[in-house]
Amino acid sequence: MTRHVAVIDIGKTNAKLALVDLATSSEVALRRIANAPVLDGPYPHHDVELLSSFILDSLAEINREQRIEAISITTHGATGVLVDAAGELALPVLDYEFAGPDALAKDYDTIRPAFAETGTPRLPVGLNLGAQLFWQQKHFPAEFARAAAMLTYPQYWALRLTGVAANEVTSLGCHTDLWNPWKADFSSLVDTMQWRQLMAPVRPAKDRLGPILPALATRTGLDAQTPVFCGLHDSNASLLPHLLSDKPPFSVVSTGTWVVSMAVGGNKVTLDPARDTLVNVNALGDPVPSARFMGGREFSLLTDGQSEDWTDDDVATVLARKTSLLPSTQLGSGPFPHHRAAWLNADGINNGQRFAAISFYLALMTATCLDLIGADGPTIVEGPFARNRLFTRMLAAATARAVIASEAATGTSIGAALLASDHGTAQGKGEMIEPPTDSAWRDYAKAWQRSV
Repeated sequence: MTRHVAVIDIGKTNAKLALVDLATSSEVALRRIANAPVLDGPYPHHDVELLSSFILDSLAEINREQRIEAISITTHGATGVLVDAAGELALPVLDYEFAGPDALAKDYDTIRPAFAETGTPRLPVGLNLGAQLFWQQKHFPAEFARAAAMLTYPQYWALRLTGVAANEVTSLGCHTDLWNPWKADFSSLVDTMQWRQLMAPVRPAKDRLGPILPALATRTGLDAQTPVFCGLHDSNASLLPHLLSDKPPFSVVSTGTWVVSMAVGGNKVTLDPARDTLVNVNALGDPVPSARFMGGREFSLLTDGQSEDWTDDDVATVLARKTSLLPSTQLGSGPFPHHRAAWLNADGINNGQRFAAISFYLALMTATCLDLIGADGPTIVEGPFARNRLFTRMLAAATARAVIASEAATGTSIGAALLASDHGTAQGKGEMIEPPTDSAWRDYAKAWQRSV
């Protein structure tokens, strides 16, 4: 029975390596490093060699403390890797915030599939992986022609660990334009661009791709037979434990750089691609109505190192004055992509009141996302926002449904570790927050909703 799983968890802002104890559904060791793009070279790209050193050093350190029995992988989406026949990079791994693909937007828009085919909204910069590949092929034809395979990002790290090339549906189905979730096959774009032969084989997230490469076993001290699992997209890693054990309807909000809301068994709605709703594909291969905004990035910019302390008096003042922040700090994505941020009734506020208003803003943006995807039942919040009591309480008030704040430090790690589980599911713990009985919270939420 596998118990201790090392999870490589590469987010857009930070990369982590967590050791998950499947018996207790908890992280028992954690290493972390900042993950910033490299700005030199042909375009901004991910520093995969720095990340590789971090991963291998962390595996070695943690394994000395507690034997690692398996490795799983989860990463952010909107990222693909072109490798040559030797498995080396044909081109640097493009940072999806690079605006270069926008230069070819008109040409790309003539060939990309409709939302009805892929569930993918048209997004700016490199947030559609298909747009990245289109731009790379046009600007670097010789290097692109050398590519033997395109891999989604978790599976690139699996390749580096095992030598086995693969793709997987949760990353292919994450607003890439490359996947048809209704047919469980590549989209018409892949055939239009003649990329099908470039796509590594699609494998289930739970597949054991192979043992760790001998040289890496020597480098890290891991057992040479340590299995490496295919891996999955980070938001879907947060969803997986609940997908396997919870009864619909429910929704999961995965928080990090992006706040991604996913509805399971909710109300039937028509998704609006203009408001950053989309169809994700879960680890079982099923379509999942989803919506997102760059909430973690907004939180970092808005707080910018300021104190996160607040008092009950600060909260009462914000609720009474209706001090609020309107969307959006990050333009171009989210449910209000073209609205510019504005403060209301904010004159003379102190730091505690400002923090409360920021937390309420993020909760109300999340509530809007949940409404757009027809969410029903309890809302499980995973990741750092689960520890923000102002966020979870306002989310409960705005949705009039219970919120469960996960106690796991990184919900993605627990979910990714489940891929290596050979028995049942890991059941996470969380605090249940019921909608506040104080009408001031509901009144605040309604006032915000009217203002936008």
